[in-house]
This record gives sequence, structure tokens and C-alpha cells, in this order.
Amino acid sequence: MIAALALIYMVFAILLNSVGTVILQSISTFGVDKPQASLLELFKDLPIAVTSFLVASFLPLLGYRRAMMIALGIVAGACVLMPLYPGFRTTELLFTCVGVSFALTKVAVYSSIGLLTDNRNEHGRLTNTIEGLFMIGVLLAGWLFSAFVDRDRPANPSWLNVYWILALLCVLVITLLATSRLDESAARTEETKSMRGSLAEMLHLFLRPLVYVFLASAFLYVLIEQSFSTWLPTFNNEILKLPNAMSIQVATILAGASAVGRIVAGQLLRRMQWYALLNICVLGMGLLVTLTLPLAHGVVARADVGWLNAPIAAYLIPLIGVLMAPIYPVINSVALSSLPKPSHAAMTGLIVIFSALGGTLGSRITAIVFSRFDGIHAFYFSLVPMLLILVTLFFFKRETDRAGSAAASITLAVK
Repeated sequence: MIAALALIYMVFAILLNSVGTVILQSISTFGVDKPQASLLELFKDLPIAVTSFLVASFLPLLGYRRAMMIALGIVAGACVLMPLYPGFRTTELLFTCVGVSFALTKVAVYSSIGLLTDNRNEHGRLTNTIEGLFMIGVLLAGWLFSAFVDRDRPANPSWLNVYWILALLCVLVITLLATSRLDESAARTEETKSMRGSLAEMLHLFLRPLVYVFLASAFLYVLIEQSFSTWLPTFNNEILKLPNAMSIQVATILAGASAVGRIVAGQLLRRMQWYALLNICVLGMGLLVTLTLPLAHGVVARADVGWLNAPIAAYLIPLIGVLMAPIYPVINSVALSSLPKPSHAAMTGLIVIFSALGGTLGSRITAIVFSRFDGIHAFYFSLVPMLLILVTLFFFKRETDRAGSAAASITLAVK
């Protein structure tokens, strides 16, 4: 079952994080402008938010394993439509289906982690492992899509053939899930066995101050992350003057750096407190942005550009992933492991909603600044949410400490 969770997360990593590549190729192939192309982020994230709100608290009734299989079936069908009916409208439909399906998947995966682990340390390790594999999926996405891009004619719709492979991957993971077993009894209580009780469970979470500051932190993180991951291929192409295929491939350094960051963070958390680690990460991100973006000024297009003579900024900017990647899984794990298992589905639903809203807003702001000014200014804007996330992390730490003290007091009283 753990293998199934990892693979389904990798499949959705490829699909979700292909949006930057698809934006670049849609501009070339379908002739849309940047603001219109940026709406793909909205078609992806808005269904995530809406679906999470509608079904997250009810998912234990459907079953986590069954929900993941349904999600993969929806996406497989949408992938098949892409090469059969090429067009920007089909692309919008694809990302709508991906958004709906990922909402089901993320709630199911995060809630299943709680069922497969017994304590906060195990929860944190498995969460970081699966999120690390998610970033490997992101890394594979760039190379997989770029392999189908016509280097001589970037507008050639041959890149749409990649969706046949993605549809086949969905079918293979459905088969694995169908042969896996998961005991979901711990996810249900008498209250959550009805729709009214499930909805009440989600609404009850809003009574906890910890939930507010956590959701604010998650929102700001995703705003930063989506700004870079979505627009880095276009930044490489228009600011650093790299060819389309190479722009996509170089952008995968961000995913590789993020995978390394999450794996290393899992080890560092054995030796240092999570709050100290995340503050170091955020401050390091701001410093890296400030030092590396000036190197992107004044790049001149060259016909012979390649991996050995690309601008140094192409390799330095994606390294922000090392520092950015640990934030999201760590705060998710801290929040979820502080709650009882029947509350995990409802809480994950809220995580997905606010993450989707942050992703949409981040991509939209970047698109607008990119169009009116340039990509350098767009990436400089990320310093604002970085400053704000330092504030929300402070309050998140304070609330988790209070929650831990309250739980310890209850345990002593029971003893």
C-alpha cells in the first residue's frame, strides 16, 4: 500500500507540475498569450479547492483506496483526450480533471499515512519520503515532456503524445491499488459515519487557532512554490534565452533540488527542531533570490547555447528548491500528527483548499508581473510572501507548543 501511495503521488506530480511546461507549449502551439495561458493554473487549482471542500470530510465514507482508483480513472480518460482532440480547451479540461482527481488523491494519501503510522516520528518520516518521491515525479515530468517537444519546430503538437504514456501509468497504478489492502476502520467514528457528522468534523477544526496559523503558512508556501515551479520554464526561455526543450529540462533542476531538500531535511529533523530548520530555510531562500536574480540581467540569445555554456543563473536559481522543499511536508506533518486520526481527512481537505488558492494566486501574480514588467521582477516579488511566512511560522510554533502542553496535561490527569 505504501508503494501504491508513492506511485500515485508521482503520477500526479508529473501531471500537476507539467503546467509550466504546458503553458510554454500552449503559447507556441495554440497561440495563446501569457495571461490566458496562466488560467491553466486556475483550471487546475480551483477544482482542487472546490472538490476538497465538498468531499474531503466525506471521503472516509467512500474509502481512501476507492477514491484514489476513481481519481486515476478520471485522469486516464482526460489524458487520452489530449492527443485525440488537441486544443487549448482540451487542455483546460485536462487540468480541471487533474484538479478534481488530485483533491481526492491528496486527502486519501495523507489520511492513509495516518493509518499506516503509529506516532509523530513515523508520520513525519513517511510524509517526507512520499513528498520527496513527489519531487522526483516533478523531475521526471520535465524530461518526459521535453522528450516529445520538437526542437526544430516548438509549435509542433507532437508533445501531446506524452499523454498516452501518462494514461498507461494511471492504469498500472489502478491495478496496483486494486490488489492492495488498507484497514480504514480507524478513520471512522460514529460522528463521521454520516455526512452531517463529517461536515461538523471539518467545521469543528475552525475552532482551533492552530489550524488558522497553519493554513496561513501553507497558503504562503504554495504561493511561493508555484510562482517558481510554474513560470521557471518561461523564465528560462524569455529571460535566459534558452530553447523551449532546454528551458523545460533546466527547470527540472528545481525538482531535483527539492527532492534533495526533503530527503536531507528528514535526516536533519533527527538532530534539530523543526522550527529552527524552517526559519533557516526561509531566510536562505530570500538570500538566494537576492544574490542570483541580478545574474539574469542582460542575457543575449545565442544559437549555440547548450548545457556547458548556459547562463550561470539557469543553474543557481533552481537551487532555491533545496531550501523551499522541506517547509510544506514538515508543517503538514506537525499539524496532522497533532490531531486524532478521524480528523485527518477533514484537515487534509483544508490543507488542499488553501494550497490550491495559494497556487492559483501565486501563478496569477507572477503572470501579471511577468507580462507588465519581466520575469526578474516577478521572481523578486516572492520576497514578500517569504517575509510573511516567517511571521506565520512563529505563531504556528506557539500554537503547537500550547497544543502539546494541553495534551500532556490531559495524559497526566488520566494517569
